Amino acid sequence: MKYTLSILVENQAGVLSKISGLFSRRGFNIDSLAVGVTADPTVSRITIVANGDEYVVEQLEKQLNKLIPVIKVKRLIEGEFISRELSLIKIHCPAAKRFEVIKISELMGAKIVDVAVNTITLEYCETVEKSATLIDLLKPYGIREIVRTGTVAIDKGKNSVQA
Repeated sequence: MKYTLSILVENQAGVLSKISGLFSRRGFNIDSLAVGVTADPTVSRITIVANGDEYVVEQLEKQLNKLIPVIKVKRLIEGEFISRELSLIKIHCPAAKRFEVIKISELMGAKIVDVAVNTITLEYCETVEKSATLIDLLKPYGIREIVRTGTVAIDKGKNSVQA
């Protein structure tokens, strides 16, 4: 099962290394990792998406809470949070296929950010599932390159992860 953890940490050098090292020592693979400064410049938020079982995730939460630079750890509950991933997708696109690729991008809500003689680059910010759908639709045209940010997530409604 996939788990999404939102971790508030002190914004200082080496914190990400400590956290990823904890996952590595436990043999727990990170599917997605995103880090950014919060409204408070002394605090960063790390969003981690990982596959595993309930027991391992509980142990990771306990171990994370013991790390000095960690302020707060929260497991986000499926259906109770909003998540997005930014993707930049470069597609091989000769002039004859350009209209089809543009139509797919319009239907999916992707933004065209670069057009060259034989390529089109799209920007897409959506859920991981919708990103996968767009990628599947574009595969027949020949994807040259994909760059993805990793998932960022926030609780719905009044709930929040704050220090």
